[in-house]
Amino acid sequence: MQATQTTATNGRVMYWGTGRRKASVARVRLVPGNGQLVVNGKAGDLYFQFNASYLAAAKAPLETLGLENEYDILVNAHGGGLTGQADSIRLGVARALCQLEPENRLHLKKEGYLTRDPRAKERKKYGLHKARKAPQFSKR
Repeated sequence: MQATQTTATNGRVMYWGTGRRKASVARVRLVPGNGQLVVNGKAGDLYFQFNASYLAAAKAPLETLGLENEYDILVNAHGGGLTGQADSIRLGVARALCQLEPENRLHLKKEGYLTRDPRAKERKKYGLHKARKAPQFSKR
């Protein structure tokens, strides 16, 4: 598990968490605030194109603990697509919440938010069109 750090900047306490999914990596900071999501300098709903499932996935750990209006989520995400980034943000937020209060770990673990999804694209093999798609076979 990626270690999270607590730092104080300008008198504010920040909780860090790193999440990964497929090819995307999200560095997440939780800062006391009013519950807004900022991804790469843009508002979260604008970044995720107003897709409710992406926004819900990113904020799910906070909603599980009832803290959705207590902390702002500041994210630096790169790689992959929006689905991978949303899931990597979810993992990063969950890891930061474990740093916030160690007893949060039990609730987040039960919901499955602390598990990294290991599924990724399989590499292409030589002699095949894709990872497993073989050339068409002709008997004659």
